Amino acid sequence: MCGIAGLIHRGNTSDIGSEMTAMLQSLRHRGPDSTGFAVYGVPGPGEYVIRFKVAEQEDLATGFKIHHEIRARRALVDERILEMGGEIVAAEEATEYAYRYRVRFDGDLKRLAEFIEDVEGAEILSVGNALELIKDLGDATVVSNQYSLNGFTGTHAIGHTRMATESDVDIRSAHPYWAYPYNDISVVHNGQITNYWIMRREMERRGHRFVSSCDSELLAVYTADKLDNGHSLEDSLRQSIEEIDGVFTYVVATKDRLGMAKDTMAAKPMVLYESDDLVALASEEVAIRAIIPHEIDTYDPYDEEVRVWQA
Repeated sequence: MCGIAGLIHRGNTSDIGSEMTAMLQSLRHRGPDSTGFAVYGVPGPGEYVIRFKVAEQEDLATGFKIHHEIRARRALVDERILEMGGEIVAAEEATEYAYRYRVRFDGDLKRLAEFIEDVEGAEILSVGNALELIKDLGDATVVSNQYSLNGFTGTHAIGHTRMATESDVDIRSAHPYWAYPYNDISVVHNGQITNYWIMRREMERRGHRFVSSCDSELLAVYTADKLDNGHSLEDSLRQSIEEIDGVFTYVVATKDRLGMAKDTMAAKPMVLYESDDLVALASEEVAIRAIIPHEIDTYDPYDEEVRVWQA
């Protein structure tokens, strides 16, 4: 079933970490297996924020050896960042196996990402000037507390609560998806893409790489491909309705924009609230009510509706 949510503050910042946590916790009944956040903070000058992991949560239960392996893998990642000419400005340990680095780097970002992910068990969750992508097993409160998201200040965010149906219960299969190796693009999706393999092979022929077998990742890669070829976010969303088959509602975020699209059948739910200062959207109205306690008017977007908002 899964639940998706998004919010964007127009011309202002807010505690989007706490707000998205409240929205996703209210959608826990739609997917308790894992929770993911894509939060957009204030970019640091000349810096990237890299979120990465070197193991899965379930690996910790495999014995004592894994703890030594995790430390060795992280040390090797550090070596490779320095070898590529990067400077680690700050390194934070979100969990024993997941980290947040601020890195100064002006080289080939794709090559750096590939070099890091060549380390056994290493997977980059996101690279961005503004984007930070966090996802793990458990509900929104568990993941938010684990990664200290309450108090995260930024302009916009998207999130996802996952009920595993076709792929494993692990971090790799959790949303949101980052469009490797493009920075600052993330997607959450509710539905099923029926021409996934046709579209994936087309993207792979264009040189794109996938890190999972989840059809939702296709939407992130598709968006990145369109933007990289000069299309606007709105054009990309409209073209996706024509080119991607299936039933889907999805929300996409870039460095300074939030967008949504519904397919022709509009079978997957979406409720939207819009004011001069704030836009909030989610699979159910209860998620919007979680951050706006007073009386408001909401509406359900129509089939093939596309919307884009700027921070």
